[in-house]
Formats: sequence, C-alpha cells, structure tokens
Amino acid sequence: MDDTTIYALGTPTPSRAHPGALSVIRLSGPRAADALIFLTERKAFERGRSAREPALPAPRRLALRTVLDPLSAETIDRGLVVWFEAPNTETGETMAELHLHGGRAVVNAALAAIQRLGFCRLAEPGEFTRRSFENGKLGLTEAEAIADLVGAETEQQRRLALQQMDGALHRLYEDWRMQGLGALAHLEAAIDFPDEDLPEGLAAAVTAAIIRLRDQISAHLDDRRGERLRDGLSIAIIGPPNAGKSSLLNLLVRREAAIVSETAGTTRDVIEVHLDLGGWPVVLADTAGLRETGDAIEQEGVRRARARADEADLRILVLDASDTGWSVTLQALTAAATRWVAARDIVVVNKIDIAPVEATGAVALSAKSGAGLPELLARIERSASELMEQGAGVPPLTRARHREALMEAHAALDRALEAPEIALSAEDLRLAMRALGRITGTVRIDELLDVIFRDFCIGK
Repeated sequence: MDDTTIYALGTPTPSRAHPGALSVIRLSGPRAADALIFLTERKAFERGRSAREPALPAPRRLALRTVLDPLSAETIDRGLVVWFEAPNTETGETMAELHLHGGRAVVNAALAAIQRLGFCRLAEPGEFTRRSFENGKLGLTEAEAIADLVGAETEQQRRLALQQMDGALHRLYEDWRMQGLGALAHLEAAIDFPDEDLPEGLAAAVTAAIIRLRDQISAHLDDRRGERLRDGLSIAIIGPPNAGKSSLLNLLVRREAAIVSETAGTTRDVIEVHLDLGGWPVVLADTAGLRETGDAIEQEGVRRARARADEADLRILVLDASDTGWSVTLQALTAAATRWVAARDIVVVNKIDIAPVEATGAVALSAKSGAGLPELLARIERSASELMEQGAGVPPLTRARHREALMEAHAALDRALEAPEIALSAEDLRLAMRALGRITGTVRIDELLDVIFRDFCIGK
C-alpha cells in the first residue's frame, strides 16, 4: 500500500436517465485535508497553504463551501464538505468528503478538479476498504462482508452480511486458530524438552483437542446456509407433463418466463429464474414432465429433471387436480425417489379452478387464477426458514475461498492425528493454523489480497 491520497465517487455514477439528487466524492490519504482546502479556496492553492491553517472547518462537521477548479478558480458547485482526522477514520488515514449535486456535469468537473491538484489519484476498486484492512481497522472477513452488503439483494442476504461485518465469522475462525495454537504449543514443548517431566496425559489432551477442532471444522463445512444465501436456495418444480409446472413458474415470477402449452412435453430443458421469495434468494427451476417416453430429446429432458430434483434444496411437486389419479401419481413418485417429497418439500395440486379437490397436506392451487398462491408462498418461506435454521447460532460459511482454506486445515488436522512422529504432527498442525489464518488475514499473502479487493466497486 502506498501513501498516495486517493479519491473516488462513493455514490452511483449519475447518468442522463438517472442523474441523482446528491453525489459524494471521498478522499483518503495524507493530503486529503489539503485537497479540501485547495478545492474551496483559490488563494490557498496558489500559496501551497497547509491543512493546519484555519481554512478547514472543524473536523467531523459539515460546512457549506463553494467548490472551485484549483487552476481556473471557476465555480463548480456549492455544497457541503467534511473532513476526518487520522487515525480515527474508516481507513485509518485522514479523509475528506464533498457532498455535491448529483448531475453528471457537476460530478465530472469535481473529479477532474481533484485530478488537476497533482497529488491525488483515482482509487482502484476496493482500495478504501483495503486501506482499512491494512491499517487494522477491520479484518479480512469483515472486509469481504462489506462487498456482500453492497451486493445484497434480499433481506436475508443483508442480515448475513451485517452479522459478518460485526465480526461473527472472524471470531469463530480466530477461536479455532487459538485452539490449534494451544495444542501446537504443547507439542512444541514435548519436542523442545523431551527430558523434562511434562504433565501426564499431555499427548491424550493434545489428541482430543485436535479431534475436537477437526470435528468443528467438519460440521462447518457441511453447513451450506451461507452459500445458499449467497447463490440462492435451489427449488425444483417437478411433476408429470401438463400438470402446470411452467404456469406455476410464471405465476411466481409474475412474467412469461416459460412457454405454456397444452401439448405434453413442451418443456425439454431446465429453465432457471432468480427471484426473492420472502427475503430469501431463490433459484427456481422449471423442469421437464416426468414420464416414460420414446422421444430421445424428451428422455434427456426427463433425465435432467430428475438430476435437478436430486440436487435441489427444496422441491415443489405439481400434480393435476383434473387427473382423477393424482393421488396415485403422488404415491408412485414418492416411492420412485425417496429423496423427493421430504418433510420440507411441497406438494401442489393445481387446476382447482377446473376440478376442486380436498388435498390434505398439499396446497390446492390454480396457477391460472392465483387461488392458493398466498398459502404456497407461506409454505415456501417456512420450508426455506427451516432449512436455513439448521446450525443456527453458528455463523455460516459464506465464500469459496473460506471453504478451500477450511478443507486444507481439515486435511492437515487429519494428517496430524495420523503422523508417526510428534514433529510431523506439529508441522501438520502448524499448516492447519496457517490455513485458518489466511481466512481472517492473520497470515498475509499479498497476491490473495489483490484477488479479494479487486472484486470491490470503485469508491469502496
């Protein structure tokens, strides 16, 4: 990290269609306060006035100022400015902000004026947050949570990001690392002082600690809540042909996402739609009708439908109320695939506008009129909540990077338990702690940081 003063637009870039009422430009670095003076006082720039002179408003106090081009002295806008003294700032450096009107011309002129100062440069994506990390203002998992919060599209994603920003995941991983370090210290003592009278049962205690840590990591790896929230819960709509699966998909997404036809076998491939259902991000999949067929293409569609049903977090089984044998079809499908129609899965008996039925335990629905939709949505939300509450109380695993490091730590702990010599066991335990440290940033790898922060938006 260099000591250059950086700047960027901290609000969405205004466009002709969406100019915005306000725009905020942020600066961070040793000369952020100088930049604020030179942009609001022409004579200060000409004399090279320092930030310690009285032209600055009181720190952390918004002040009304005219923002000028430092070379031509032309007025750019009149707005509010504020500055913050280091180290008690978001980045740990001196920071400043310009709160201006949100038109494109105003924003472009202000950014150009800062560039003409000669001692500021445009920030790279994620550089503000990276400086916060570099200056010890937040850990690596908290930094990643900021990106998650910016990208959150549903209520549950927002809540998870805030939980991680609060340090829940950091504390969990650091606690595991400290447990491992405690066991490692005992192993190192046994290696360095083989002739000393070490406490009885030390080896058994170390083994128990490693097993306990490995089992905690294993349970965490099995917890898919975080990844489901990031990528969306997978819900497969399955059932026989012409039961109304595509109509149900269109009803849920409120648009014509899938072709609806009375011709059986119209849906040949899996159709995916992303949506927000009750605050949960969902990937809804319409699948081919399940039946025996001699058509090679339809056979492939059925195979894909079964595969998607097996992989899905939840399944919605749609049956045709006008088919008098729908209950028999339900029994046959349940018997043919025991994973389907589990406790959280949902059975929908569709077309009740044609054939009203009593469907105990199922949702009676008309995809045509929307009758029964509120009950179906409530069932989906309840099933999703039950699925996501598994392991509640422990912050969930959220990123592929974390999973990779945890799998590496888990494998190293396995090796430590099986190592034929104490020195080899200690080395494997050390590797496990290093893998955990990479998640939180305790172990520094600059190439890894470059990958993480380049995915941020500019200005964050």
